[in-house]
Amino acid sequence: MRLVLPNPGLDDRIPSYEDLERMEKEEAGDRPKWDNKAQYLLTCVGFCIGLGNVWRFPYLCQSHGGGAFMIPYLILLVLEGTPLLLMEFAVGQRLRKGSVGVWRAIHPYLTGVGIASMLLSLLVGVYYNTIMAWVLWYLFNSFQDPLPWTWCPLNQNRTGFVEECEKSSTVDYYFYRVTLNISPTISDSAGIQWPIVLCLLAAWIFLCVCCIRGIKSSGKAVYITSTLPYIVLTIFLIRGLTLKGALSGIQFLFTPDVTELLNPKTWLDAGAQVFGGLGLAWGGLISFSSYNPVHNNCKQDALILSVVTGFTAIYAAMVIYSIIGFRATEEYDNCINGNIMALINGFNLAEDSITTDNYETAMKHFNSTSPDIVLGLNIEPCDMEQLLSQGVEGTGLAFIVFTEAITKMPISPIWSILFFVMLFCLGLSTMFGNIEGVVAPLKDLNIFPKKWPTEVFTGMTCFVAFVIGLLFTQHSGNYWLTLFDNFAGTIPLPTIAFFEMIAVVYVYGIDRFNEDLEFMIGHKPSIYWQATWRFISPLIVLAILVFYMVTQVQEELTYLVWDPNSKEFPALAPVPYPSWVYVVIFILAGVPSLTVPMYALCRLAYDRLSRK
Repeated sequence: MRLVLPNPGLDDRIPSYEDLERMEKEEAGDRPKWDNKAQYLLTCVGFCIGLGNVWRFPYLCQSHGGGAFMIPYLILLVLEGTPLLLMEFAVGQRLRKGSVGVWRAIHPYLTGVGIASMLLSLLVGVYYNTIMAWVLWYLFNSFQDPLPWTWCPLNQNRTGFVEECEKSSTVDYYFYRVTLNISPTISDSAGIQWPIVLCLLAAWIFLCVCCIRGIKSSGKAVYITSTLPYIVLTIFLIRGLTLKGALSGIQFLFTPDVTELLNPKTWLDAGAQVFGGLGLAWGGLISFSSYNPVHNNCKQDALILSVVTGFTAIYAAMVIYSIIGFRATEEYDNCINGNIMALINGFNLAEDSITTDNYETAMKHFNSTSPDIVLGLNIEPCDMEQLLSQGVEGTGLAFIVFTEAITKMPISPIWSILFFVMLFCLGLSTMFGNIEGVVAPLKDLNIFPKKWPTEVFTGMTCFVAFVIGLLFTQHSGNYWLTLFDNFAGTIPLPTIAFFEMIAVVYVYGIDRFNEDLEFMIGHKPSIYWQATWRFISPLIVLAILVFYMVTQVQEELTYLVWDPNSKEFPALAPVPYPSWVYVVIFILAGVPSLTVPMYALCRLAYDRLSRK
């Protein structure tokens, strides 16, 4: 049974196969082209594989039973991610436009889908490049030995160390106080952190230079930005495997807790990771594919990118867990050694009478013979599993956990430089796609003069984003960044993706789409693609969207603050958001999501009034 909504004038809005063939032969049109296939694939790989693969995927594995999380992740990558990826590649390649132009060609009422993607790319790019500014700050400060986050600074009287640093840790203090100079609440802006402003300016200038001529310039940069991270990851993996405890971390990663498969949030987080890991619904992939030859094998590209993305997420997790294992082993050994010293001093034993080898036996002996004395020694519980499972999400993994581990490595400045160069390359190649996801729709909207060159659109986008990004350079900037990350990059993604699938299957027509693919790649898609496009993927995306919204409504919205005066310090203290933040949340999550139906309703009302 065919179910296609009425769509008058579609054939007039899209180029025919003959037009596409003629344009291919005559090299007509004003759209640029990729120099070669490798450049295109490297650009897509760089866009999809960003900072989230280095810190969010390992954190989700840590939070959802290690290897158990990989099962729903790989399942949803096959049933949700890859089908939508091919759909975006195919519509961009077939219609030769950016995200706004593609959906407007399919139906004028669907222009809001492209606008929503553009807004999403802008909102995420604004805070994403702030993280790049932090990376630059750490990179610049890595050219010294010892690293500045190795020791606590002296207090003003130079009679001891700063109390805030002594109560927490050197890496925590350097991130929250030295780098961010963080305020105790989101409502307290407390001024601008000027060193971060300069780093933010440098990050946007560097990005603007790389993207100034669109894919003609960014396409050259990806040869470095998309390949260097793999080289650095491999170096870190080799180094990590030589560290004590690295194998314990990797073993923990691949040991599944199958009970997590019954937790709906595990599947929800896996679905969100697939969206973020493949760069779906941002609009950048549609623009990138529109620069391909019309007979490019986009199905092969989608399969390659899905495999590379899945492999990279797991590969990066192995690297991170080798370092987490080393860090956990260091803390475990320190805990054991501290307890040994307490037992030796408490029972007046010879110095080498208790070692790590006979520690467990000694503890059992003293617990059975002198439990009161042992109780008074304040013996710390040392649990290796607990240390390995302590999750640190997002920026904390890079700027706290990893930097702490680096300080314990020989020639630590070299490892620090390598690590932050890798992060900068990962972030930069992802930002290429974000900028393309804004610039291409701006051109398609025709709200600016067509004679304006790409350089003007790119420069204007980077300047506006830099000005908005100053919000994150306040002393409360980290709380704002977390707010943007939690809401701008969550609800809009499945919402836009759902509208994209409905648009292709039921407005453009799945039969027409199959014919397009047969024209471009030489054969029709198999039953797997048909089933996922028509039923499975839309239902999965809808279920993720509904479940996410239900869980958010039921939970109290809180955020974590760094407050030396709180009872929880040095742990981050959870506090509820002020009431005005809900307006910001609606702007971040609601506006991009509602752009699609609101634009369609406004266009419908305009058409009705025009007829009268």
